[in-house]
Amino acid sequence: MIRILLSTRLGERRWTQADLARATGIRPSTINELYHELSDRVNLEHLDLICEALGCDLSDLIIRTENADIRVNSRTGIPLHKG
Repeated sequence: MIRILLSTRLGERRWTQADLARATGIRPSTINELYHELSDRVNLEHLDLICEALGCDLSDLIIRTENADIRVNSRTGIPLHKG
C-alpha cells in the first residue's frame, strides 16, 4: 500500500492545506485529496512542487507499507503472494 504523508508534513510545519495550495499553485481540491489519501493517481509535477515548497524529499512524502489484505492480479485473477 502506498501512503501519502502530506498531513504529517504539513502538521510538522504548521501549514494549512491553503498555505500549501498558495505556495505551489496546486488547486486546493487536489491538495485536499492528497492530504486525505484519496488519490489513486498523483501528478509528478505536483509532487515536485510540494517537495520544493516543504523542503523535503519524495521519500519524506510517500512511503510503501505492506498490504494486510490478499491482493489479486487484475489481469489473471491469481492471488499475489508475498515472497
